[in-house]
Amino acid sequence: MPDSSLQALFEPRSVAVVGASGSPGKVGHSIVKNLVEAGYQGTIWPVNPKGGAILGLDAVASIAGLPEAPGLAVICIPPALVVGALEELGARGTRAAIVITAGFKEIGREGYALEQALAEVARRHSMALLGPNCLGLCNTTAGLNATFAAGQPAPGSVAFFSQSGALCTAILDWALGENIGFSKFVSLGNKAVLDESDMLRYLSHDPQTRVVLGYVESVEDGQRFVRVAREVTPHKPVIMIKSGTTAAGAKAASSHTGAMAGSEQAYGAAFAQAGVVRVADVASLFNLAQAFSTQPLPQGPNLAIVTNSGGPGIMAADAVERSGLLMAPLSGRTVDALMHALPPFASAYNPVDIIGDAGADRYRAALEHVAADPMVHALLVLLTPTASAQVEETAQAIIDVARGCAKPVFACFMGGRRVGPGRAMLQAAGIPCYAFPEPAIASIEAMYRYREWQARPMPVEVCYRRDKTRAARVIERARGEGCVEIVEFQAQELLGAYELPVPATELARTSDQAARIAARIGFPVVLKIASPQISHKTDVGGVKVGLDSEDAVRAAFLDITSRARRLREQAYITGCLVQAMAPKGSREVIVGFKRDAQFGPLLMFGLGGVYVEVLRDISFRLAPLSLDDAHRMIREIKSYPLLRGVRGEPPVAFKAIEDILLTMSQMAQDFPDIYEAEFNPILVDHQGAVVADVRVTLCSGGG
Repeated sequence: MPDSSLQALFEPRSVAVVGASGSPGKVGHSIVKNLVEAGYQGTIWPVNPKGGAILGLDAVASIAGLPEAPGLAVICIPPALVVGALEELGARGTRAAIVITAGFKEIGREGYALEQALAEVARRHSMALLGPNCLGLCNTTAGLNATFAAGQPAPGSVAFFSQSGALCTAILDWALGENIGFSKFVSLGNKAVLDESDMLRYLSHDPQTRVVLGYVESVEDGQRFVRVAREVTPHKPVIMIKSGTTAAGAKAASSHTGAMAGSEQAYGAAFAQAGVVRVADVASLFNLAQAFSTQPLPQGPNLAIVTNSGGPGIMAADAVERSGLLMAPLSGRTVDALMHALPPFASAYNPVDIIGDAGADRYRAALEHVAADPMVHALLVLLTPTASAQVEETAQAIIDVARGCAKPVFACFMGGRRVGPGRAMLQAAGIPCYAFPEPAIASIEAMYRYREWQARPMPVEVCYRRDKTRAARVIERARGEGCVEIVEFQAQELLGAYELPVPATELARTSDQAARIAARIGFPVVLKIASPQISHKTDVGGVKVGLDSEDAVRAAFLDITSRARRLREQAYITGCLVQAMAPKGSREVIVGFKRDAQFGPLLMFGLGGVYVEVLRDISFRLAPLSLDDAHRMIREIKSYPLLRGVRGEPPVAFKAIEDILLTMSQMAQDFPDIYEAEFNPILVDHQGAVVADVRVTLCSGGG
């Protein structure tokens, strides 16, 4: 969408309200009323077939009767008339439109067709189209309130967009009560043309916007969203809520990866890789909005707490311990200064407890010393309304110290009526003030995590050597045989095409051949059933390990194949794979991917074997993986210390696992025809890693 059309949407020189009404309570009346009361300085043309005057403005009977093409048209007429009205406006040269009207794809097939026609008209005329089925938008800088919401949003540096119009009205009402201001306020509606990616791109260049907030229920083009968000987040924080992430109705999965990699994991990976700060609820959204829009980012994890009560100080310290922050170790110079300034029973160590009889002067002295300590990266001030507390004077002391401090300063005034005036003073001065310590610490942690993400080097993507022609032959052969799954004995060539490390493996068609292969490979060995119809080998007792003689191999071969024929009568039994055993002390990990409808290949990593089923201790990333992504995926799981080595065990060969992750990322991008793939287990020791088992599932219908 051209920037000029988005500029027409947010900064129009004139607005036509198509469907304007003189009847209070109607949508067309509320829109005109909001435009007038917001102080919009451009021309407003109400369009109503009856003509007359609406709120003191002369109404125009039709679009054809407009004296010129309006810069922005706000349309609130019946759905059957909307496409024709948009066509007429586009032909006259209108560059932007907001369709308030509902009754499009949200009602089913008929509405979907109508919305497609609407989008086609907008694209043909290069119009920025917001909606349909939306609340509208506000640009407080331009005095533009093209919504039918009650109340005028206050100016501010926070931009907000939402897919839910109802949530928009609730948040706007809540923000008015909390005195939170907005630079832009946008209801996306059905997103026929403009979506969250367009909003992010526009807001990234908006000088009035310091923080971007968003609520989405779905992202149709996930890969575009990630690209755009990556452009925005290095210089502006983007904080978002995503709802509706269950994978109900998803395709039944044949692998652990498929079972565990759902929509929720894809969105989580997308937000993390794009630098989007994700929150779970609206309260957290606005806690962070206030923090990011008013305070500098902490340059490190060290938090200092100053309190007049030991209990809340301990609560705050516990919350810090559970977070990614650290309790700042105060320097000896700071401790000495605090001991000199505070009463004998006070604590000069972090948390600094200035005790319950502290007045504003004691708070000021303690804060000045703590804020000056170079080991302190952020400051949290707690106040409980003791008999001696000077609430408003203490608030002023905090404001004064914060003005001369380059570090983020947060407050927590615990209580109700008595601390209210102090809270109001702090909020007005741009110092976030909370009722309890935990949300304050969560906000500081989010800011620190964002600062860490900003400081990361640009991702380095790698392209691994592979024989794509050889790999394509494996997939084409499976398709030709009518197979949707490529099981291990068939997938060996696929692994070879990507030069993945595998244990010595050969296919045996008879028990004698299996014994000869085992002797050549070297005992002990593993035997696995080989059948294109059997992917879950353990379900039919199709795996035998630790076979240490030719006789043991022969017996195992006959047992495995006869059992498989009995339990899977329709399966074609090719034979058994004979495979070298893993070196002693190897640990099992799993690497897999599943193709997400919105975001493309979603890769996963965790401990392999039964651990992945029981612990579900998994990390996720979207392809393509960077070197940093692969590095962090391994170290994110809670079981990472087991791979690092415990009780004298050497650490595993992490680079070998990273190579396998990056190779699978390459395979996922090379072949969109692969729906999901899994290497499980990968056997890894201190020297290297081998892929011991593999399963590949193709997209039904050829991709």
